[in-house]
Amino acid sequence: MVKIKKYFRFYFILFLFACVVLVWYAVFAEGRSGLEVYFLDVGQGDAIFVQAENGNQMLIDAGPNKNVLRQLAGAMPFYDRTIDVVLATHPDLDHIGGLPEVFGRYKVDLVIEPGMVADSGEYLAFDKAVEEAGAKRIFARRGMKINLSDEVYLLILFPNVDVSSWSANDASIIAKLVYGNTSFLLMGDSPQKIEKYLVSLDKENLDVDVLKVGHHGSKTSSSEIFVGYASPEYAIISVGADNRYGHPHQEVLDILNKFGVQILRTDENGTVKIKSDGQKVFVNF
Repeated sequence: MVKIKKYFRFYFILFLFACVVLVWYAVFAEGRSGLEVYFLDVGQGDAIFVQAENGNQMLIDAGPNKNVLRQLAGAMPFYDRTIDVVLATHPDLDHIGGLPEVFGRYKVDLVIEPGMVADSGEYLAFDKAVEEAGAKRIFARRGMKINLSDEVYLLILFPNVDVSSWSANDASIIAKLVYGNTSFLLMGDSPQKIEKYLVSLDKENLDVDVLKVGHHGSKTSSSEIFVGYASPEYAIISVGADNRYGHPHQEVLDILNKFGVQILRTDENGTVKIKSDGQKVFVNF
């Protein structure tokens, strides 16, 4: 009889736990509508979490360290341990340093990278983590389309060539996230020369609602002609407070202000969440 009671207690607790999980799932599912994009506050680095209206998810970069896990915990349900796609824009510490921690915590199906191999410790750690995770790896190339749902997709704008021997920033993946009539332009650390090249290739495709400013607001990115063609309503600068580089540079802020762009910074606003219903974008902090 004692043994029966012991098993009954165990299964009852298990049942209650399952009920709690289902309730939380219902809460998150009910609150999920449209596209959600989180520009995570990971200090001096980039990390962008994307969730489509069907629940599929993408992580673009992961900042310099494991701080990304705490930020993801605030964007994802506590029971969720999968991320469908990870995109590493380029192999610099402030973009891929946190990815080994991500692969240790979450199951990842697909990894997209520019195709540039570095001999740095952070890249070797990233490479090992991807191999151990058993995720599929592909190189990003212009025209590639990653469908997160029937309505949400990521379009690769750059690179359009083999960048294996390029410098890291020049090789950065540039992508446009699209949902209905709304879109986000994600620049990695691309410098002005790549921006101008992209304008020559694709100026009609650059008009967006939200621009993730290149290279944390460095004056090496965000040329006036490029910002003019992008003509965003919002510009997100992912940057650490009091960083040693002086990012964002005043020159970039002046250009954004000239075009009447509303500037949001992770060092001042923390994680910036932007939702889209396919027609308009809405900002939350």
